[in-house]
Amino acid sequence: MTIYDTFFFLSLGAGLLMAFNLGANDVANSMASAVGARAITVKQAVYIAGILNFVGAVFMGSHVTATVSKGIINTASINDPKLIMIGMFASLLAAGVWVLAATLTALPVSSTHSIVGSIMGFGLVTGGPDVVNWLTMGGIVLSWIISPFFAAALSFLIFTHIRRHILYKKHFIRQSIRWAPVWMALTVALVLFSFLFKTPVGKQLHLSWPQAGLLALLLSLPVWLAMRFLMRRMIKDVEVGAEAVEDIFRKMQIGTSCYVALSQGANDVANAIGPVAAIYVIAREKVLLAQAPTPMPILILGGVGIALGITVFGHKVMTTVGQRITTLTNTRGFSVDFGAASTVLLASNLGLPVSTTHAAVGGVVGVGLARGFSAVDFRVLGKIVVYWLLTVPIAALTSIVIFTVLKWTCY
Repeated sequence: MTIYDTFFFLSLGAGLLMAFNLGANDVANSMASAVGARAITVKQAVYIAGILNFVGAVFMGSHVTATVSKGIINTASINDPKLIMIGMFASLLAAGVWVLAATLTALPVSSTHSIVGSIMGFGLVTGGPDVVNWLTMGGIVLSWIISPFFAAALSFLIFTHIRRHILYKKHFIRQSIRWAPVWMALTVALVLFSFLFKTPVGKQLHLSWPQAGLLALLLSLPVWLAMRFLMRRMIKDVEVGAEAVEDIFRKMQIGTSCYVALSQGANDVANAIGPVAAIYVIAREKVLLAQAPTPMPILILGGVGIALGITVFGHKVMTTVGQRITTLTNTRGFSVDFGAASTVLLASNLGLPVSTTHAAVGGVVGVGLARGFSAVDFRVLGKIVVYWLLTVPIAALTSIVIFTVLKWTCY
């Protein structure tokens, strides 16, 4: 067995570890607000997220994976493919260790930023500062501000609208019959746009924004009409309690959470298998390509790892985001989901780097602030922000240590 074969098999284990930690930590993006609002239980969230993440990763995940995550380093400056292979393995291991540490302390971090920081670390050691794409790194730093603040503002506005036009009205059931179909239609349009522009399967359709907009209109209009009809039949007594309004948004929130879980599996599996694909190509071709075909077994490995991570440790971060920052109801939880998903969709298509984790936490803070500063636990939020700031440097430093030891051992 050659050194290339050895590192390929080791990378499968490291990729499984990264996928496991990705599932354990990033599940908060899709299910935390639904659990916090008691739309579903923790056990239901674990089962739903586990299944949908696996399906998204295996059947919707890209079969052509970028081998160097986010273009953070210029591999053309590194002439030795063996060094790149060792570096990718070190990056995968370092990112997995950091995300696991964050998960065990029940704090959400970005798996994307972890793998990017790790790759930057080995790039610095191998080729010096010139190898690193500092413009990309600057964009990542910028995303620490863009993602949470934009999602917080959007979620704040959405919940304020729901509260002002439904919850604070005297005849709030009549108002919910009027406005809930509008929000349902907007949700369908958002899910469709997200599917077309954020998932590998949707991107293959190559639809323009006008074409996608027309398709969204054609689908959301019947949804709006159907919801108006169904709600008038379901809610005949206009004097029923406020829990009826929350129940309407509970159903919508479950739907948006399920979509986010499916999309999360399709998109984020690349964080675990991208470096594995790089090592696979180097082991086979003895050279690194910009993109590489990802065999189905490696996609399945990523899907299994994500599902296992959700099952074993998913409840930890889910509880922090869904319950410890602020108290959520179904209307607040829906506002969080809609605001976070809109932020990721809009920013991504504007070319701005965003983190789903940061957007989800920002959305929770936004709906909390809609009820005043006292509604948000800033001690918990402060710990989360510290971990965000530490992600890139710690992942980079860990990667440097692992890479240096491996390079010394193999050379």
